[in-house]
Amino acid sequence: MDRGSRQSDLPAADDAITALFEEEGGRLFAIARNLCGDRQQAEDLVQETFLQAYRNWDRFEGRSRPTTWLYTIAARLCQRFHRRRAGEPVRMASLEELLPFSDRALAVADERTGADDERRERLEAAVAALPEAFRMPLILKDIVGLSVTEIAPVLGLKEATVKTRVHRARLKLREAVAETLPKRELPPAAYERQVCLDLLELKQDALDRGATFPVGPEVICARCRAVFGTLDLARDLCRKIAADELPRAVRDRVISRLKSAGR
Repeated sequence: MDRGSRQSDLPAADDAITALFEEEGGRLFAIARNLCGDRQQAEDLVQETFLQAYRNWDRFEGRSRPTTWLYTIAARLCQRFHRRRAGEPVRMASLEELLPFSDRALAVADERTGADDERRERLEAAVAALPEAFRMPLILKDIVGLSVTEIAPVLGLKEATVKTRVHRARLKLREAVAETLPKRELPPAAYERQVCLDLLELKQDALDRGATFPVGPEVICARCRAVFGTLDLARDLCRKIAADELPRAVRDRVISRLKSAGR
């Protein structure tokens, strides 16, 4: 199917961008606040993203999902808008620094552990504190919900690089969430260190795919269960960020600009 045929199957710009705005406006604003660290800049990013999407709708060929295309625009705009903030880190902690398996006491989350306001605020602060090279892949994966395959062309990275950055960023967020939980002294690891690392890799891959962890709890020692529980809690908190509603003032402003652009 050629480009002309694909375009003829797509809705008009007014309908398409209005639907995208209703579906993604709140989530994009929540993400923009974490990316920009400034409310006004976040509002500007949301507005400019939808304006560019409207103006360039005739260039969308339907090869990807409209949401993936929208976040490609947002990611590129963010890179243009972004200036490193004072105190923002330029490096990510090494994998060795992020691994908690050797700690005597570990934070433990269970089914009663809620995604309360304090934990959400702590997680948002941790997202904002990530170096930009790690923050963007993490946000696109665990907050927006794009696949690794979709994120790679958005950021111009190899899929393996996206996975590596997301995995390390998750461990940093896990660390921040763990600080809000009580710690317990746990028995020594039941396996050699490499087995724990292999299980962690399996856990991360399951999170990437949105799949159930393929190893039963009877196989995993208490220390790995504790680490995986805080990873799951961090993932759930990321989903809460994505559920934000777009403030009424921002919504009205963007709708007004889109109407003006269509005249």
